[in-house]
Amino acid sequence: MKSPALSLLALLSMPLCAFAQSPKAELISPQVKSAVEKAVKWLVAQQRPAGLIVDEKSNNIPKRGDLPSHSAAMTSLALMGLASVGHMPSDPTPEGKAAAKALRFIVEGIEPDENGYLGRSDRSRMYGHGIISLTLAEMVGHAPDDATDKRMRGMLDGAIKLILRSQQVSKSEANRGGWRYEPQSSDSDISVSVWQLMALRASKNAGFDVPKDAIDNAVAYIKRSYQVERDANGNPKSDNAAFSYEPYGGRKTFSTTAAGLLSLQVCGLYDAPEVVGSANWLLKSPPEINEPWFFYGCYYYAQGMYQRGGDHAATARQRTEQILVGAQSAEGNWYPRNGNEKSAGAVYATSLALLSLSIHHHFLPIYQK
Repeated sequence: MKSPALSLLALLSMPLCAFAQSPKAELISPQVKSAVEKAVKWLVAQQRPAGLIVDEKSNNIPKRGDLPSHSAAMTSLALMGLASVGHMPSDPTPEGKAAAKALRFIVEGIEPDENGYLGRSDRSRMYGHGIISLTLAEMVGHAPDDATDKRMRGMLDGAIKLILRSQQVSKSEANRGGWRYEPQSSDSDISVSVWQLMALRASKNAGFDVPKDAIDNAVAYIKRSYQVERDANGNPKSDNAAFSYEPYGGRKTFSTTAAGLLSLQVCGLYDAPEVVGSANWLLKSPPEINEPWFFYGCYYYAQGMYQRGGDHAATARQRTEQILVGAQSAEGNWYPRNGNEKSAGAVYATSLALLSLSIHHHFLPIYQK
């Protein structure tokens, strides 16, 4: 993850030893319930008259196809955060109406190019394209009206085709199957690739045509980013290892490892060696709020470790809730503390925090087994 402009979208308070087995462990603590309610209230309050949810306080009406920087991607993250705790655009509640307004901003404000590229209008590039596509796929069936639903489905169809074409750009063996900053990029990294892969999976879940080989090639790319010594048959020699930013080397971090973990799980690989090993690595290397890309990584960590179940889920939920409840501001938001993530702002951090705290709700299909 390099400059803030390129990378900002690259992206616990009680013991829960029997979390995965006991229905009682699914109960939401009063502290978490309060944190979620405050975060929802704060996010809704950031919505501008045009529907976008951003840190900037301007009430100017954006021009279609020329949106404020990263505004569609940030609004998409906020919409997913709201939806993850039960506030859908189809709901008649104040929160549902805010979600509907956000969805209309996305589908009416973005002007896809002739190839279906969604990351051009707000200059969020392929990071934004993946985030927006994932959000649209998760909103299928929840649009507030028929016109929005029709437009949303058309945008998503074009967006999927763009992701598939971008994956087929000629690349080296190491980078094959992945994605990077622009549709025509000839290299790949795990942070951009995970957003595209999750968007494809969510779209397939929603009934769109996604070829199996596209998923398989993306999974193969993610697995190449798993940093472990392998035997002659290609099997990992260790059950404790991390994912790196790029294949066959590079930085091995909490955020890249958590991203790799969840991306393989949403493709149904719940017991793959790379899933087992990365979950074990995360169990021994829990996140700290001051580390780089904490909020980005925490989102993947909470969801991925929940999918793993057992001690992994219990430990991650406890850790996530302790950190986020303790770090929330009195107003209800969170703010990144380290490095380039600081430039992403409070809407970004608060949206990802909500997604991290939403594991007990199961509203969004992409996080359901």
